[in-house]
Amino acid sequence: MRGVNFTAYQKRKALKLWLEEKMPTQKVCMKCKCTERSLWRWKALYDGTLESLEPQSCRPKTPHPNSHTKEEVEQIEKLVKKKPFLSYNEMYGIMRQKHAYSRTYCGFYRYIVKNKLRPQKELEKYVPKKYDTPEMLGYKWQMDVKYVPVTCYKGEVIHYDDNKFYQYTMIDEATRERFLFPYKEHNVSSTLDFVKRAIVYFGYAPERIQTDNGAEFTNIKKPGQKDPKKHALDIMLEKLGIRHQLIRAYTPRLNGKVERSHRSDQESFYNYLKFKTLPELKKKMMQWNIRYNNRPHSACTNREGKHVWWSPLEKRADLLLLLEEKKEEYSVKFVKKSKQQTIRQVYAA
Repeated sequence: MRGVNFTAYQKRKALKLWLEEKMPTQKVCMKCKCTERSLWRWKALYDGTLESLEPQSCRPKTPHPNSHTKEEVEQIEKLVKKKPFLSYNEMYGIMRQKHAYSRTYCGFYRYIVKNKLRPQKELEKYVPKKYDTPEMLGYKWQMDVKYVPVTCYKGEVIHYDDNKFYQYTMIDEATRERFLFPYKEHNVSSTLDFVKRAIVYFGYAPERIQTDNGAEFTNIKKPGQKDPKKHALDIMLEKLGIRHQLIRAYTPRLNGKVERSHRSDQESFYNYLKFKTLPELKKKMMQWNIRYNNRPHSACTNREGKHVWWSPLEKRADLLLLLEEKKEEYSVKFVKKSKQQTIRQVYAA
């Protein structure tokens, strides 16, 4: 086959099938995945030793007829040393005007770079910094929206939007405990309702909530536009004393914990989900949320910083004990008991 490099053992095996075992060339080519022309070429090279079938160098022994001549090479090197401050376009123009240089600009640039006649600036590699995960619950939440796969909906479709559902996700970075809730639309009203439900579900309010730059979370500033008005989410979070933190645009890895949890949703929940109505989706999502928060994760760490197989609820219980021991170091804004509700009440319409 063209572009395939065969080893000496593969070539000798094909020749043995053809010459010693008298197998037809077509069958040999099909079995060894080579061409008949290759068999004849290997036969001419083979002298009974394995070394004769070793791959040879493909580098040409003579220079290419269209390669740069000695005169052109001397002119280019002289120009680069004499005037190193010129751009490639200016150098190319001088070569064409004064030395009748007839090659293309790409060939001129490639020759200089390949032979390192002009030093190239090396770009600094981006080294991502280690993400600072809080040690105590209630310091930072990550929020995001996921599209519910259309294939999971088995109900009646009258309008093209009837089979569209959205999953809002909130995750506490310290415990990995999550709260999920489905909506028919991902807009401002859905976002505000979800944040209120999340605070009631967790039983405490965080210091900050981290989101991406979606229109349901923030007002995007368009080119040539003045500073946009405050988003409704920012206004509500200010009243609650919560800071809204936006990640850098086009860097979803900064919201990596909630993004990784969405993959778990797809693998363990949506690949087996079938529903017909929104209340049915709420019920099944509630069951999946309870199951997720009660199953162990390898990402949780103990007080010594070692990874342990704990569930988010076990991690939360351990942090609550730590909070009682060190009340002076940590402060969490818990919701009053009168405002706390059961999980079924939170998922109720």
